[in-house]
Amino acid sequence: MIKGVSGFSKLSKSEKIEWITKSFFKNPDTAKLELNKYWNSDHEIQQKHDEFIENTLSNFYMPLGVAPNFLINNEIITMPMVIEESSVVAAASNSAKYWLKRGGFHAEVINVEKVGHIHFLYKGKKKNLHLFFEENKNVLLKSCDDISSNMKMRGGGILSITLNDKTEHLENYFQIDARFNTADSMGANFINSCLEKMASTLKSISIKSDLLDENDLDVVMSILSNYVPNCLVKSWVCCPVKDLDENNGFSAGEFAKKFVNAVKISEIDLSRAVTHNKGIMNGIDSLALATGNDFRAIEASVHAYASRSGIYSGLSKASIKDDIFTLEMTIPLSIGTVGGLTNLHPLVKWSLELLKTPNSKELMQIIGVAGLAQNFAAIRSLITSGIQKGHMKMHLLNILNRMEVTDNEKVKAIEYFKTNTVSYKSVEEFLKSL
Repeated sequence: MIKGVSGFSKLSKSEKIEWITKSFFKNPDTAKLELNKYWNSDHEIQQKHDEFIENTLSNFYMPLGVAPNFLINNEIITMPMVIEESSVVAAASNSAKYWLKRGGFHAEVINVEKVGHIHFLYKGKKKNLHLFFEENKNVLLKSCDDISSNMKMRGGGILSITLNDKTEHLENYFQIDARFNTADSMGANFINSCLEKMASTLKSISIKSDLLDENDLDVVMSILSNYVPNCLVKSWVCCPVKDLDENNGFSAGEFAKKFVNAVKISEIDLSRAVTHNKGIMNGIDSLALATGNDFRAIEASVHAYASRSGIYSGLSKASIKDDIFTLEMTIPLSIGTVGGLTNLHPLVKWSLELLKTPNSKELMQIIGVAGLAQNFAAIRSLITSGIQKGHMKMHLLNILNRMEVTDNEKVKAIEYFKTNTVSYKSVEEFLKSL
């Protein structure tokens, strides 16, 4: 039986690897070798990676691909995409090429407001709490002056604070709702620092107040919210229906109608909505990863936004009006182009330079377009050739690599499956025939 380890975080990297491989692997030397293979030969880069997180043993690589030919607001962009799933980069590239000669993609930022809360319990009279808050609102704001001075110089800062009565949902529960503009940074550290400072000030001035009893107010926690329904970007494509040609033999009108119905199904059917939105997130997450942004926070916010009506629904909308086809999407997107990994990870800096060094609003637009492009490509495949034809062609290399074929066998298999259906069994049988 494997025993726990004491003081693991204090061990050196080699000592951690030694304990891990000896404790959990049948062949420790092979396990060590696998970790060592993925170390970066550049000591400086490896040290940066080691310091991104705790207890680092190695690097876990994911492919960095690019999707060219994106026309966004009349400017050509090549998108960096970090993802492990076959066909995502190809789908984005196909969408870019399709819309390049139909006016391209359009995008605009609707708002950039972010939010955080001081959650607290208050047992006294509500009227007194409201009077106290109004009297001391400016004191709470001014307590953050030192923290927010640099942010203000960059055009950001605290926008407002309000007191919310939440006692209907939880006894004695109130919150201070704070709104922020974090300029070109994602702003998590800035928001949390402001909230914690205001919470400390709230506690200290509440003790001295004549309106509140000393033990009436108890701060539970202070934290930003990853749900940002007022930090929104809209993206869209549109063209005359007659221009929707090149769709595997479907007429432009038939394609447009099928497309609109496919999107409407995602609005009313939960099972379809989840898969519909997952496809959108393929594009969004891959851009977020490439630019050093928190794709987990983005995912949480986007899916919450998809449920804001009380029913989880597809994020995109499609319509035909006056013979004009439109596909559009509005999503919450909290990202940054400064801070975090943007100045530390060499490939994040590379990706941002590839995108022409965008500010946060420009990057919001690019990421929004990436999601919409994936959505268009997925639905186009679904209603014409089917999703598996293209996906399995891309997946063929994964199957061949898993079977550890020779280079010669790989070349022959790729040629054969240009005109034959790909499945694990069919590849296996083809290789046997060789």
